[in-house]
Amino acid sequence: MSAGPETRVRTDRGAMLYDASRSGQLAEPAFEPGHWHGRGSLEEVAGGRGTVAFVRDGDRRWVLRHYRRGGAVARLLDDRYLWTGEDRTRSFREWRLLHALHQAGLPVPAPVAARYVRSALTYRADLVTEELPTRLTLARALANAPLEPDRWRGIGRVIGRLHAHGVRHADLNAHNLLLAGDGAVYVVDFDRGRFEARGGWERDVLDRLHRSLAKVTARLPPERWTDGDWKALLEGVAAA
Repeated sequence: MSAGPETRVRTDRGAMLYDASRSGQLAEPAFEPGHWHGRGSLEEVAGGRGTVAFVRDGDRRWVLRHYRRGGAVARLLDDRYLWTGEDRTRSFREWRLLHALHQAGLPVPAPVAARYVRSALTYRADLVTEELPTRLTLARALANAPLEPDRWRGIGRVIGRLHAHGVRHADLNAHNLLLAGDGAVYVVDFDRGRFEARGGWERDVLDRLHRSLAKVTARLPPERWTDGDWKALLEGVAAA
C-alpha cells in the first residue's frame, strides 16, 4: 500500500514504511546491524547500549536506530512500547515527521525507512535515515574547544526555524545538535516530536537545552560555555 512517498508493507509480525526513491525495494534485514556486519558494511555502532549503527553500502550511507527506553522504566521494558495502533508507533510517527521537515527544507536527516515488530500488547521499533554530512555533536565540539559567538547564533537560528514551523522537539540537548565544518547545523532524534501551535513550549525546549549544556560543560574549562554564548544563541533564535 502506498501513499505519496510512502510504501507500506506488511511483515509477519508488523509492518515496514519506506521511501522507495531512497531505499529501493526494502527487506526487513536492512533494519538489523548484523545483516550489514555480515556484508562488511557496518561501519560503527554508537549511542547508549548500541542503539545506533552507521552503515555504508555503495553510495548509500545510512543510520540505523533501534528505539530503547530511558530512565527507570528501561530496566523493566527496555525496548518495548505499549501497542496503541500502527500510526501511533514511535517509528512511523518519527518517519512521517522527518519527511515533512525534510520536505520543508529544514536541516534534519532524510527518512529512509521505519518498522515495528508487534508482540501481543507491545511492540519494538526501528528507524533508518540517511547519514548527515557530520557526526560532530555540540557536546563533543565543546569538549574540544569553545565556539565563536557567530556559531552560537547559527545554532539558535536553526532552533528558531524549527519553532517558526511549529515543530516541538521533545528532547533538544547538546547531543542531538550536529555541527558541520562549513558552519551548517543539523538537528536529529525527533522521537516524540510533533507539530504544535507556537507558545510557551518554546521556552521549555530552550530550558531543556540550557540544562543539557550546563551538564555537559560542568567539568570543562569555564570558557567552553558562557552566559555570552547563551545570549548569542538566543539572539539567533530571535532572528529566525
